[in-house]
Amino acid sequence: MRALWEKLMGKPALHPARLIFGLGNPGTQYASTRHNVGFWTVDLLAERHGIELKTRRYQSQLGLGVIQGVPVVLAKPQTYMNLSGEAARALLHAYHLQPEQMLVVFDDIWLAPGVVRVRAKGSAGGHNGMKSIISALGTEAFPRVRIGIGQPPETMELADYVLSPPAPEERALLLTSVERAADACEAWLTEPIEQVMSRFNRPEP
Repeated sequence: MRALWEKLMGKPALHPARLIFGLGNPGTQYASTRHNVGFWTVDLLAERHGIELKTRRYQSQLGLGVIQGVPVVLAKPQTYMNLSGEAARALLHAYHLQPEQMLVVFDDIWLAPGVVRVRAKGSAGGHNGMKSIISALGTEAFPRVRIGIGQPPETMELADYVLSPPAPEERALLLTSVERAADACEAWLTEPIEQVMSRFNRPEP
């Protein structure tokens, strides 16, 4: 099959060595919400590196390309947040990747807006998308980039908070965080995770 693909396309088939998996919800009604900063990060990486996210396969919107010399698949699951694990499992199986070759990018209410944290593994921390991935894969041992969105006001339900768009000042802060998260994703492709953590896990502002 690969030989046929190469003959038709005139170039070698790209087999990704890494998966960058941004969490969010599909649909225009969710596009600008806090819960979708993982999608924002994948979109930014695609824009930076000229990767088109046009393919819909394995329950995801995805694109294959090369970042920092590493063949990569960028993916945004289309399962909705609570079933993200189904898409993660399908992608890892399709591309013959191990969980440690997948970097998950997602929002974190336990971090203040503007804060980015990289971890090699860990629990879901109450995040439903991460719960789904851990359950589907049967392991917590995969790296992740957490983007702080802060806590909701006392008068606001958590679901309403994460599924609403931030105010302009907060959005500007989150966009800066997304830039930093994308930088961390790029670093992860070529550096040991401990080095990436040391570079990006700075004290909160």
